Order: sequence, then C-alpha cells, then structure tokens
Amino acid sequence: MYLVLLGAPGSGKGTAGKVIAEDLELAHISTGDLFRENLKNETELGKEAKQYMDKGELVPDEVTIKMLKDRLAKADVKNGAVLDGFPRTEVQAKCLDDMLNEMGTKVDMALNIDVPFDEIVERIANRRSCRGCSEIYNVVFNPPKVEGICDKCGGELYQREDQKPEVVENRLKVYSQSAEELINHYEKAGVLYNAKAGDSVGKTSFDIAKEVEEYIKNN
Repeated sequence: MYLVLLGAPGSGKGTAGKVIAEDLELAHISTGDLFRENLKNETELGKEAKQYMDKGELVPDEVTIKMLKDRLAKADVKNGAVLDGFPRTEVQAKCLDDMLNEMGTKVDMALNIDVPFDEIVERIANRRSCRGCSEIYNVVFNPPKVEGICDKCGGELYQREDQKPEVVENRLKVYSQSAEELINHYEKAGVLYNAKAGDSVGKTSFDIAKEVEEYIKNN
C-alpha cells in the first residue's frame, strides 16, 4: 500500500504519517528527512537543496526525485510506504505515478490534512530542533525539561531558518500555489481523503491517523 500525505507545512501530516506507517507496518518516507540527511552528510544534492530550503522555496523536482528513487529501492519498502512531503506539485504526482507503475503498484490513498494557516504559522514559529539528534520540540505544547537543551541527547536546541515566521509565511504561499492542482489530481484518481485537523476543529494528528486507519480497514 502507498499512501501520500497532503497538507501545508506544519499541518501535522508528519506525525500522522508516522503513526499510520507504524500501525500498518509501512515505511515512512519523509522528503524533509531525506533532505536533512543529505545536508548533514554535505552531499552535492544536499548542498543544492539547502539553497532553496533556507528561503522557504521548493527544492527542484530533479533533486527531490533522485533522492526518492533511491529511497524507494530500499528493502524496508517491501510492504509499501507513507510518503510525506512528496509529491508537492502535479508534475511530481505524475512522476510518482510513473515510478510506482514501473514497480507494479500505485497510490492507494492521498490523505489531505486541512489546518488553518494562522494556526500553522504559530505552531512552526514555536518549534525548536536538536542539533544532535534532530528531535523536535514546541516551546509551548512540548517544551524540553531544560530550556534550550534536548531531553534525549543533551544537544543544543535551535530554530531552523525554515521555521522562522517570515519564511513559514512564504512556504505557505508556495504551498497554496500548487496545492489545488495536486488535490484535483488525486480527486480525479478517486483516492483523495479529506480530513480537517487543528485546534479549531478539535482534532490532533493522532486523531486523524486513527480515523484513516479505521477507514482503510473498512474499505
């Protein structure tokens, strides 16, 4: 089974995806993690991606697609995967369709998580990441025991460039420009599942994950 996660940056799709992947025994493939791995290892693809990520812009398709192709070839994807962060454009969606078709499979569900943008800006602006182990905290909802220090490894917590409010607002603008055509792509394919989340509707990422799992089991 292949499940695609749609939703703006900070909508909680990463958390929902991890829960779904673990419960359904699927690989969780986050393009953000792929980018950060390449950044940490200072690969050529990583250096190229960083130029765009720091400004809140989309990484060019050819860079993202190469990373994803390598990841889909790994052994832990044998049962399928939850894709988080790819596709982000209709061009990428069609490319993914072609990749999966070559593997004899397809996208079974596109989960679209809808959260108001004002909530997202506040969420991301409060995030802090560990320089050591990449653990993520929220200074309001999930703060570390000691300010500025990671609970898990004792590393320094910092605010990534792409988490600053002005960059987040640009990321949301970029997302909006391509979101409609991407949603339409999966709606036409008959695999779109819309779910509303956020404080305003009283649903967390965990609630959405369980809702989706129940839907999959019954369909």
